This record gives sequence, C-alpha cells and structure tokens, in this order.
Amino acid sequence: MDATRIIAIRHGETAWNVDARIQGQLDIPLNETGRQQAQRLARSLATRDPIHAIYTSDLLRAWDTALSVSQALGKRAVTHDGLRERGFGVFEGKTFGEIEAAWPEDARRWRRREPGWAPPGGESLLQMRERVIRTLQSLATRHPGEQILVVAHGGVMDLLYRTATGQDLQSPRTWQVANTAVNRLLWTPQGLTLVGWADTTHLEDGSLDETEP
Repeated sequence: MDATRIIAIRHGETAWNVDARIQGQLDIPLNETGRQQAQRLARSLATRDPIHAIYTSDLLRAWDTALSVSQALGKRAVTHDGLRERGFGVFEGKTFGEIEAAWPEDARRWRRREPGWAPPGGESLLQMRERVIRTLQSLATRHPGEQILVVAHGGVMDLLYRTATGQDLQSPRTWQVANTAVNRLLWTPQGLTLVGWADTTHLEDGSLDETEP
C-alpha cells in the first residue's frame, strides 16, 4: 500500500490557551488571534501541494480552524470525534493552580504523566493514545498515495509526535506543540514516521506552545 502523507495541525489560539485553563472536551471558540492564525494557515496551505481530504475534531476550536482551510481550498471538512482532545473530567475549565489546590494527589500523578491514570471523570493517556492512533489509521487507510489534513488539539499532536518518533508516554516533552503549526507525518501499514515538525513560518507573530503541567 502506498504511503499517506499527513499534515497535522493544532487548532488556533483560544482565550483559555492564553489563561492556561484546561479545555479538554469543552467547546471553546477561537479568539481573534486564533482566527487570524487559521486564516494565515489557510492561505499558506492553498499554495502548497494538493490536499485530498480534510478531517477535523468536532470541537469548535478545531472545526473553525479547519473551516478556514476548507474555504480556501474549496474542499469539505469532515468531523471525527476520535480526534478530540483528551477528556480531562473535573479538571476541565480549571487553571493549573486551581487543580493543584483542589486535587493535589491527582495533580501530582498528572505531572508524572502516569499512563494508566485518568482525571476523575476523564481519560487516561493510554485510552487517549488508543483512540487517536486508531482514528488516524482509519483515516489514513482511505487515502493511499494521497495527502490529508488533520486538525485537532495539543494533546493529539503530542501523541502523534511520540508515536512517530518512538517516544515513551512519560518522556519529558522537548518538542513544540504550537497553535496552527504545520506538522508533517507519513503513514504506512508499518506505522507513523516524522517528516517535519512545528513549522510556523506562515505566522507573523509566532504561536503559543501548549503549556505542560
């Protein structure tokens, strides 16, 4: 089977990104900066190699980012809930400081990136990885020899990088996961490989990296 080229994008900036507030699977819209980032991304992608399909998380911040590209390319964006951000349960809507104060033991386990631990009412890293990789494989197999765009979230981008480079779930992150950065991957039945990461040359003012606990 021919390889599938994947352009993976984290959504544009939101007010909660700026506040370091956990969004999880809550439906937070783009802020003005995020809308501008999405438009710049769309203009840039419209001048590059053809994109045969656009897939996006169904959460508003990802959908709005994908919609900008969809309109620029004249190609329909298709939602998939398997591309959603990690479910953070009771953490959603809270800042890091609020989480530390209310759930100190859970906050410690979160900082340690324990693969099997989940926030109360949320999703573990192992569960999220299984969901995200299963979804990506399903989408990629539809497009052998083609290029697809996948718009999702910081946690999804982090898992894709780890999978493509063989990084452990608990390894400290040394790579950027910036809003609307262009990340390039290659999928074959043997797995994911990394082609390029964190290209933000289409942005004039840079892009916020996802903050880790």
